[in-house]
Amino acid sequence: MRHGETDSNRQGLALGRSDVSLNETGRLQAERLAVALSSEPIVAVYSSPLSRTIDTAQPIASAHGLAVQIEPLLIEMDIGELDGLTFSEVRERYPGILEAWVTDEGPGHAMPGGERLVDVQERAAAAVRSLAERHPDDAICVVTHNFVILSLLAHILAINLSGFRRLRHAVAGITSLEINGDRRRLLRFNDTCHLARIG
Repeated sequence: MRHGETDSNRQGLALGRSDVSLNETGRLQAERLAVALSSEPIVAVYSSPLSRTIDTAQPIASAHGLAVQIEPLLIEMDIGELDGLTFSEVRERYPGILEAWVTDEGPGHAMPGGERLVDVQERAAAAVRSLAERHPDDAICVVTHNFVILSLLAHILAINLSGFRRLRHAVAGITSLEINGDRRRLLRFNDTCHLARIG
């Protein structure tokens, strides 16, 4: 699942590795996630190293009597100098970057001072492989970030990575994958039913 809401999400700011905290809505979303997943036979909870994911994962882990385990490969894309900017500021400071980002070659270009989306996809796929090997027959929970989730889904659905923007994943949304050897099956995508009536 994706972490709960932060003020940066609410304000529509570009958000990469800046370690921003959940806001009040995000904390409530984390509690709702824990309730929604309380009946799942989860044996481990993994999180990106950033506080917004750890704080989303903690109530889920607590509901299952588990500790949150940090997985560095789950960290959000490093968007470098774009972090914290509005999209108007991005267009002003880096003319053409957003247009280039959505071309076929876009995922192969690094953000100014950051990384490439193809690298995010590669490490996200490596993280999933590693976790699946550690838990071949178990249900686990993974809390991570937007670019990590979308690049991974593009890989699993065999969508060209440049088309990842056709997918959307809400904050605190749940996506479920079934992994059996080399087979990947999408069981649930961007489920937000548990967030009904959060302001």
